[in-house]
Amino acid sequence: MTKISVSFDSAGIPLAGELYVPDRAAAGPLPAVVVSHPGGGVKEQTAGLYAAALAEKGFVAIAFDAAYQGESGGEPRGLEDPAQRVEDIKAAVSYLTTRVEVDSDRIGVLGICASGGYALTATASDPRVRAVATVSAVDIARQFRLGADGTQDPAVFQGMLEMAARARTAAAAGEKPDPLVLFPETVEQARALGGEHGAEGFDYYRTDRASHPRSARFFDWTSIDRMAMFDAFAAVPLIGARPLLMVAGTRAVTSWMSVEAFQKAVGPREFQWVDGASHVDLYDRPEYVGEVFERLGGFFADGLG
Repeated sequence: MTKISVSFDSAGIPLAGELYVPDRAAAGPLPAVVVSHPGGGVKEQTAGLYAAALAEKGFVAIAFDAAYQGESGGEPRGLEDPAQRVEDIKAAVSYLTTRVEVDSDRIGVLGICASGGYALTATASDPRVRAVATVSAVDIARQFRLGADGTQDPAVFQGMLEMAARARTAAAAGEKPDPLVLFPETVEQARALGGEHGAEGFDYYRTDRASHPRSARFFDWTSIDRMAMFDAFAAVPLIGARPLLMVAGTRAVTSWMSVEAFQKAVGPREFQWVDGASHVDLYDRPEYVGEVFERLGGFFADGLG
């Protein structure tokens, strides 16, 4: 497998990516998969891990940093804009069509965590995507509005919308408002705020397990009111007859979102439960991701021909 640093445009914003190309000889252009990272993640983390695994199975794969994040361009930094994130995936598909290694009629998309929701929306509105898979999929808007487990008091999100509005007013006055901090200083604080799901996120993003200097430590507050208007699952029926695979852990408190999206699909669909795995376990834990890599390899081999 060869890894190549690449860049491409997404609605005028330069995106930084890493292209993974199989070393094995091929008779012609290969099927390819766009791999999109979790909210707050970067291409060097779980997206890169999955892209490398797909390349080992014979697919060209690309992992990239979302606009406003990582090595990619865009201001303000730390903006999580659902509409732009969907555009980023489509831009990655466009980029793959320009590569001589890639068969442009055999491109799939894999979304992890928040990108699971984005991948569904991108696929629904872009018929160039021939198959779509998700791992630990969430709709980031639902997660912020309702909480990871769906039981959050609606007043919490209303308070966040108030903060977003104040940040917009402050920016209009030439001030630089404080950002929305994603993680507190300790795992105990993360657990107090977000339960075990919060603690697991801290363990992945803020420790030696997977911490990266470019992964997001904060979101721009205007991310919140952009999320308020987004529904990652609304367009799922438009995926139509293209194959869909959704993977979730049996211990993932977010799995209700994957189930909700799956129930909206009208074409060929498969749901794989990974026994004993939490949401974040499926980012990198060897005892779980191995079987997921195998299932994804088979799914994209069938779905992309």
